[in-house]
Amino acid sequence: MAKKPAWVIEKERARRASAAETVWLFGLHAVRDALMNPRRERQRLIVTRNARDRLADAIEAAGMEPEISDPRRFAAPLDAGSVHQGAALEVRPLDWGPLAEVAMTGPAPLRIVALDRVTDPHNVGAILRSAEVFGAAAVIAPRHHSAPETGALAKTASGALERQPYLRVRNLADALEELKAQGFAVLGLDGAAEADLGAALAPLADRPVVLVLGAEGPGLRDRTRETCDALARIAPAGGFGSLNVSNAAAVALFAARNG
Repeated sequence: MAKKPAWVIEKERARRASAAETVWLFGLHAVRDALMNPRRERQRLIVTRNARDRLADAIEAAGMEPEISDPRRFAAPLDAGSVHQGAALEVRPLDWGPLAEVAMTGPAPLRIVALDRVTDPHNVGAILRSAEVFGAAAVIAPRHHSAPETGALAKTASGALERQPYLRVRNLADALEELKAQGFAVLGLDGAAEADLGAALAPLADRPVVLVLGAEGPGLRDRTRETCDALARIAPAGGFGSLNVSNAAAVALFAARNG
């Protein structure tokens, strides 16, 4: 096979980079919230006539001119299985600013969720919803091996993506060390830990806390675990059973917020 010329390779790389700079959000709820979010940089809005009518107030507020599409041949470049409800919005990912600043903006006592290799966008979307409900300052995850901001994540988050900071950091362990330097206690959730979550949180009631959750199966990576100040588990009532990561995050946030 002939080797591609350098200019062809560079053009393809530039096209991929350009595509990576924008995200297509879809679904009436996700699109409405993005249209109403002044922080969003919006590019294109594609809607059916029915969706346009249902989103009329949000479209007017955003000052966008929608492209009308036939529902049978919806023009947005979405996966075939996407439940778009006749609405899709091309946006740039949100920029929440540096972690050091975002970490200090939530209600006291400060709570942050850190995700170690949680790649399922539906899990991350559900975690963002829980983080918003329980007042977390942010959800953080490594830039690689984590769920990026996507339409599926936004739809599962049900609007929380527009309001709950989701920061993808270069190195998770380094970010945790940065938060520790700001006074946060870092508590990792591990099913094999000896301490129960409630007991581990009791002395931290008035301190800023980072709750660290790993991917289902592998759990926390070694360096992430070593960076934690302590490990705890959500003890099942019957002595066995486990929660998926999004449910575990909700339980941990509830416990951390309510003592």
